[in-house]
Amino acid sequence: MTTTIADIMRTSPVIPVLVIEDAATARPLAEALVKGGLRVLEVTMRTPAALDAIREMKQVEGAIVGAGTVVNTDQFGQVMRAGAEFIVSPGLTDRLGSAIVESGVPFLPGIANAGDIMRGYDLGLRHFKFFPAETSGGLKALKALAAPFYEAKFCPTGGVSAASAPEWLGFDPVLCVGGSWVTPKGVSFEEVEALAREAAALGK
Repeated sequence: MTTTIADIMRTSPVIPVLVIEDAATARPLAEALVKGGLRVLEVTMRTPAALDAIREMKQVEGAIVGAGTVVNTDQFGQVMRAGAEFIVSPGLTDRLGSAIVESGVPFLPGIANAGDIMRGYDLGLRHFKFFPAETSGGLKALKALAAPFYEAKFCPTGGVSAASAPEWLGFDPVLCVGGSWVTPKGVSFEEVEALAREAAALGK
């Protein structure tokens, strides 16, 4: 069983960032993504359907289902009760970070600067989401940040596209990227599977 955030980040080159409006679509969406080769799924806590979506996706064989956009300890408790297997947050606070680290659940906190990474280091963390990746200076900024934090590994998310993903993935400290392009609105589950297959092929 996958137990560390490093294992999870190395499972697929792209982690789909999912905003689920209707929990009824969650399971077939997860099936399409897993069939296409993307097993790690991040369900963002941006909609009322998110917790039910996590429960539905957990029923799909091979899927590793986590919760994204977790911003406080109340949400952390909710997603754990729903069965989330890993946690992604847009930023990092001592309170939330400490609670998640103490629980032992795999955690990918968002960072955008050196202070954020140092806060993560203080908590014993070495794996981070670089967010929002493009508006925080893009690959050039991440290369500058990664230099003093040579142990750190990253998942750039925010503005990453199918076109830019290969360049991000070509930078050694980047283990995977997060993206919403694999599940555009209004496409069929067959099209999602095809997009997932293309994304899965980006692996180094």
